[in-house]
Amino acid sequence: QVRLVESGGGLVQAGDSLTLSCAASGRTSDMYSMGWFRQAPGRDREFVSQVAWKSGGTHYSDSARLRFDIFRDSAKNTMYLRMNNLKPEDTAVYFCASSTYVGYTRNAADFDSWGQGTQVTVSS
Repeated sequence: QVRLVESGGGLVQAGDSLTLSCAASGRTSDMYSMGWFRQAPGRDREFVSQVAWKSGGTHYSDSARLRFDIFRDSAKNTMYLRMNNLKPEDTAVYFCASSTYVGYTRNAADFDSWGQGTQVTVSS
């Protein structure tokens, strides 16, 4: 089992940048990848980005591709999501997750462990 703890959320203004962190502990050697999802009020949880843990290869949703950057520090067992030029529609609870699924996926069911989430609110 992998334990995940997110941090870095908050209230920002449109156009600002914010970096989220996700610290992993436990059976991290079993992870193939880690990812970020988000859930806005009244909406389904949606995929944001994924990073392959060993190679560092990345995978993004269409909405995140141009403004967000996912990366990891293997030595610290920590994943990050750098979000630039934030928009009010980015407001959501952001969740990190880990997966033993081999390959890129946007399906939340392919992720095994989840953090508790961190709120990001972007004011206009």
